[in-house]
Amino acid sequence: MSMVEPEYKASPGRPRSEGGYKVTKVSSTHDDDSCATFNIRDEDHTLGNSLRYLIMKNPAVDFCGYSIPHPSEFKIHLRIQTDGSITATEALMKGLDDLIELCEHVETTFNNKLKAKGIKTSDVQAQV
Repeated sequence: MSMVEPEYKASPGRPRSEGGYKVTKVSSTHDDDSCATFNIRDEDHTLGNSLRYLIMKNPAVDFCGYSIPHPSEFKIHLRIQTDGSITATEALMKGLDDLIELCEHVETTFNNKLKAKGIKTSDVQAQV
């Protein structure tokens, strides 16, 4: 259970869990770490489905799925199984990197479209 604890805020209307890491490795059934389940705190379907989709695009990944153990728990369980050429942890890290890259692209494209229409980004942020 050794992952990096990033700075993060709880989703609006949801209390942040206290203590511990944002992401922990719950189990690994194979000695080579090609299959593992990760627990991600303070997240829901928004991250779970996006991450699952991007991880499954990796050709080295055989399976990726997520579940929310209980509706009142603010966490997801993400299960990853690879073909053995990479570890499940490496697949998770690549998926997270791909998601960050995708979000940055969406933000840049959105801001460029606003700029092309003469709308200031600060005006849009003030309305949200």
